[in-house]
Amino acid sequence: MKAYQLLRRAGLYLLVGVIVMYSVFPFYYAVITSLRSGSAIFSTSIVPSAVGLDNYAATFAEQPFARNIANSVVVSSVVVLASLFLATTAAYALARVSFRGRGLLLLTILSVSMFPQVAVLSGMFELVRWLGLYNSLPALMLSNMILTLPFTVWVLTTFMRELPKELEEAAIVDGAGDWVIVRRVFLPLLGPALVTTGLLAFIAAWNEFLFALTFTLTNEQRTVPVAIALITGASARELPWGRLMAASVIVTVPLIALVLVFQRRIIAGLTAGAIKG
Repeated sequence: MKAYQLLRRAGLYLLVGVIVMYSVFPFYYAVITSLRSGSAIFSTSIVPSAVGLDNYAATFAEQPFARNIANSVVVSSVVVLASLFLATTAAYALARVSFRGRGLLLLTILSVSMFPQVAVLSGMFELVRWLGLYNSLPALMLSNMILTLPFTVWVLTTFMRELPKELEEAAIVDGAGDWVIVRRVFLPLLGPALVTTGLLAFIAAWNEFLFALTFTLTNEQRTVPVAIALITGASARELPWGRLMAASVIVTVPLIALVLVFQRRIIAGLTAGAIKG
């Protein structure tokens, strides 16, 4: 029995190791490729013989990549804040207020996220042009809300339904209104849900490409996915692979950092400690 348990544990560790290697190796190879230059870029060795930061310097020198990163940060941050604010208030109404057609409305909100981006692209383009937002960051903020808001509303509604009703009733007895209940009672308990949905919304806005390509025209207004896609060469062999990998590493590191920073909140219990006897 003991030998069986050891064998089972060894098999589990081996499986976990294979999964980790499969997940991490592409990023590792992108890192080592970004540190190579010249013909060494096409080497299949997984251990670089010489490293340098020339590709990173060239990425910022040959295009306004710092401005592109700033654009992505601004757009993603505004989208997350707006989505969480609207989703929290909508989730309170959908989860705690009884009205006719509530289920149908929630399904309608969710169905919006089922449409592919290309299906709403033409209509979104006309709206952006009518509002005079073409080639501006507000155009990307508005369009990205289509991707993030339905998901955040659905998830926060599900979380809010699970909160103890006694908390809301106690607040009502104390004379609290709807806004006070949302802000002082539910928001502290929704911390893990807000972090999780906010992080996923940030990643969706950070990686969004189609809207960013369609609604921006100049390099100064583009976000990092479009900026990376426009790094080109005369042929596949002449593509600046080192710069491409360097740019990819630069835009991936912030996402990894966010996950590592907020991992405790992501896995934290939703209502842990909410009611104490």
